[in-house]
Amino acid sequence: MNANEFRRRGREMVDYIADYMEGIEGRQVYPDVEPGYLRPLLPSCAPWEPDTYEDIMNDVEKIIMPGVTHWHSPRFFAYFPTASSYPAMLADMLCGAIGCIGFSWAASPACTELETVMLDWLGNMLQLPPAFLTGTGGTGGGVIQGSASEATLMALLAARSKVIRRLQAARPGLTEAAIMEKLVAYCSDQAHSSVERAGLIGGVKIKAIPSDDAFAMRESALREALERDKAAGLIPFFVVVTLGTTSCCSFDRLSEVGPVCNQEDVWLHIDAAYAGSAFICPEFRHLLNGVEHADSLNFNPHKWLLVNFDCSAMWVKKRTDLTGAFRLDPVYLQHSHQDSGLITDYRHWQLPLGRRFRSLKMWFVFRMYGVSGLQAYIRKHVQLAHEFESLVSQDPRFEICAEVTLGLVCFRLKGPNKLSEDLLDRINSARKIHLIPCHLRDKFVLRFAICSRTVESAHVRLAWSHIQALATELLLGGGRE
Repeated sequence: MNANEFRRRGREMVDYIADYMEGIEGRQVYPDVEPGYLRPLLPSCAPWEPDTYEDIMNDVEKIIMPGVTHWHSPRFFAYFPTASSYPAMLADMLCGAIGCIGFSWAASPACTELETVMLDWLGNMLQLPPAFLTGTGGTGGGVIQGSASEATLMALLAARSKVIRRLQAARPGLTEAAIMEKLVAYCSDQAHSSVERAGLIGGVKIKAIPSDDAFAMRESALREALERDKAAGLIPFFVVVTLGTTSCCSFDRLSEVGPVCNQEDVWLHIDAAYAGSAFICPEFRHLLNGVEHADSLNFNPHKWLLVNFDCSAMWVKKRTDLTGAFRLDPVYLQHSHQDSGLITDYRHWQLPLGRRFRSLKMWFVFRMYGVSGLQAYIRKHVQLAHEFESLVSQDPRFEICAEVTLGLVCFRLKGPNKLSEDLLDRINSARKIHLIPCHLRDKFVLRFAICSRTVESAHVRLAWSHIQALATELLLGGGRE
């Protein structure tokens, strides 16, 4: 493909994408395929001679699209949103064209410097303390990770390295193995499974703190666990506070837990993967109160801030905590500015070496929407969630299972769990909308998340009418057991 054909095919692809996005509501939101459907539709090996572009695009519709879950459909209400906007798509095209591997400032100065500035822009939207920002002369700074899971792992590994160095400095004969077997980290029993996974990778114990009636971790429960473990000779070193849990969007009490972590010299990491985007709105900023106690913070603009995947924003209060844990400098990666104090080499801030020019997506979106446009988008989703909450509350067969704060509503049919399990099975088998469940204590609960950029009140009301109709069929059909 030469430049002239690329121009032509590029225009065709933009038209295809625009048609796909405009017509996505007409596609079945959840695919009707069985595992292994794809392999029989493809040759057993790559073609020896080139295929035509027309044949490839025909196969996209014939082979790929039947197996796609349409996350950006206004009838998709599962998981949490994954962001999508035309400015971000255009920026991704440019990122692919530039094609730099920005592991250091020297590898592509603009790639590094735009990322640093964009994380400051975003940090200012969140009203983060100056210590987390680079442009204010703070000791910390921001970095784009691939996911919240990566950010949690990076924070845990940095905290582990920091506590090992501190203890070995105090007792030079203490081995790393002796320290590692006593390290223990904490999170709420509502925290994402990625926290437990980080503990498995990091080789440390993770303990779940029982949450309160609002599914939040409180100071008293954490302090009790810390004291018990210290008395048993263990070494608490890391706490994850979740702001906007995956199950029900509950919020650990950051302003309570933060001071405890500071008093105990325990690293405090904030996981706000979904909810963090809402903190750019003044009316939701209080949910981040206590952030000054944190050592690191993460949320995903690729969830709810119109920046396409992947773009997970992470800030640290002291950047040397990260670089001190992960810095390696083989001669082939060294450059003349690395020790100048004027630049950032992001290879020391992440697990991989290579990294894409992801900050272009943030730059395009922030400039083309403006902060006011991003705030309006968040507010619309929250309003739609409250509209759905109101509809559910008017039907005495259903109950709301957790406080609706942002764009997620947790609800269920009253009665045994089997009712809600059967209802969800009917919803997803019908494939008109898509939902997923969670467990809240002993209750099986349906999650209704406002996801699509194009979702409107009409879609929410149609979804609810569909759910009500299926519930009526289920209850009249003797679904109670």
